Amino acid sequence: MNSEALQLKDEFGAEFAGRYLFKEITWAKRNRIIQKNTKYNNLSGEVVSSDFIAIQAETIIASLHGQPETKPITLQKLLGEEDGIPIELGELFSKVVNRLNGLSHEDLRFLLAQLSEEDRTQLLASLGYAKNSAGPLPNSDANPPKQSSPS
Repeated sequence: MNSEALQLKDEFGAEFAGRYLFKEITWAKRNRIIQKNTKYNNLSGEVVSSDFIAIQAETIIASLHGQPETKPITLQKLLGEEDGIPIELGELFSKVVNRLNGLSHEDLRFLLAQLSEEDRTQLLASLGYAKNSAGPLPNSDANPPKQSSPS
């Protein structure tokens, strides 16, 4: 199984400084996390709702195999709205975990199909695919890619 270590100084605050070790989780573990946080219609089996923040937070915790002795990262801290972790730290953890656990295009397409446009943007930002801001996304119609000119 793949692993990745992060060494943080105090860029996210002194309480989060230290070494974090993330390891790839199994397919079964990831699917259990998704099932636990997804509600289905009893008759049709269609997805009624999914708590994507909880899915991402539980995936981070399942992948986290080492952190500073003060144990600054807990599921409650990841899910905390008032006393949570800094946005940039959460996005960094999400990028590492998603890289290790390889969210497939099919998984992403399934998740995105269940969401409104606003929720889709929020999910993509939490996965590290888009900036979570009010401005246009890179390479959107409002912000087309810059053309490079031959030298």
